[in-house]
Amino acid sequence: MAAGSTEKLSIVKAINASLRKSLETDNKVVIMGEDVGKLGGVFRVTDGLQKDFGEERVIDTPLAESGIVGTAIGLALRGYRPVVEIQFDGFVFPAYDQIVTQLAKMHARALGKVKMPVVIRIPYGGGIGAVEHHSESPEALFAHVAGLKCVSPSNASDAYWMMQQAIASDDPVIYFEPKRRYHDRSEVNTSAIPGPLHAARVERAGTDLTLAAYGPMVKVCRDAAAAAAEEGKSIEVLDLRSISPIDFDGIEESVRKTGRLVIVHEAPVFLGSGAEVAARITERCFYHLEAPVLRVGGFHAPYPPSRLEDEYLPGLDRVLDAVDRALAY
Repeated sequence: MAAGSTEKLSIVKAINASLRKSLETDNKVVIMGEDVGKLGGVFRVTDGLQKDFGEERVIDTPLAESGIVGTAIGLALRGYRPVVEIQFDGFVFPAYDQIVTQLAKMHARALGKVKMPVVIRIPYGGGIGAVEHHSESPEALFAHVAGLKCVSPSNASDAYWMMQQAIASDDPVIYFEPKRRYHDRSEVNTSAIPGPLHAARVERAGTDLTLAAYGPMVKVCRDAAAAAAEEGKSIEVLDLRSISPIDFDGIEESVRKTGRLVIVHEAPVFLGSGAEVAARITERCFYHLEAPVLRVGGFHAPYPPSRLEDEYLPGLDRVLDAVDRALAY
C-alpha cells in the first residue's frame, strides 16, 4: 500500500501494512512470535515481512509464550520496540506472569526511568469454529492490571492507525485483534490524522438509546441499530475502541443525550469490562438515566465446542432483546 493513499483493506491487510510502515520508519521495531516469519502467522497477518526485513527484524520464536514476552521485556530495556504475537487468545496464559508482574510494573518499579514500549498482539474471540482455547475473550483480565493499556479495533482503518499508535507508545499495549472480523473490509487513509488512541467514536448517531461495544461486537450493534430503525427506534452506536483506559467522558456524553445504555461484549457478562462501564455510568449519569444500564455478553461458562458457539456468542436477537427491555422502562 503506497504511503498517503486511500484503499479498501481487510483488517488483516491493514495490520500488515501498519507493521510494515513501522518496520520501515523505525529500525528499533522488531516483530516476534510463533510462525510470524516464514509462515507469515497462522492468520497471515505478518505475511511477507520476514522476507522483506530479514530474520533479525521478524523473528520466528520457539513455542514458549513466557520466553517470548520475557525476551521482549529485555529488548525494551535495551531501547527496542518489540511487537509480540500470541498465536491465539487462550495461549497467552503461560506469559501472564511476565505480562502482569514484569511488563506492567517495570515503569513504576523504576520510578519512571524505564520505558516499556512493548505491543502484545492477541487474536481473540470466537466465531471461527475453532477448538478449545482458540476462541476466548480474556481482555478483562488484562484491563484490570494497572500499567497496561488495552485496545481493540473494529475496522481496518482503526486497525492500521491504532497499531501505529500502540507501537509509538512508551507504555505496554495489549492489542486485541477480533479474529472473526479479520477479513471485513473498509477504507483506510494512510495520510489521515488519527484521533486519540483511547477515545470512543460514535459509529451511528441516535437519540433513544446508546449501544456501546468494541472489537467484534461493533458490527453486531450496527446491525441491531439498523434493525431497530425499521421499527422507528433511534439507536446510537458507540465504538469504545479502548478497554483500558475507557473513554468514560465519551460514553457519558452519549448517555446524557439518549438516557439509556446497553453494553455489549463477547466476553462473559460476569465481571466483564461492561460491569465497570455500567457502574461508572450509573454513578456519573444517575439523574439522566431513564432505565438501568444493561449488559449483553457471553455466558459464565467455558467456551463451547464450535457447534454450540452460535448459541454462546451474543448475536442480533440478544442485543435487540436488551434494547427492547431498556426502552420498555
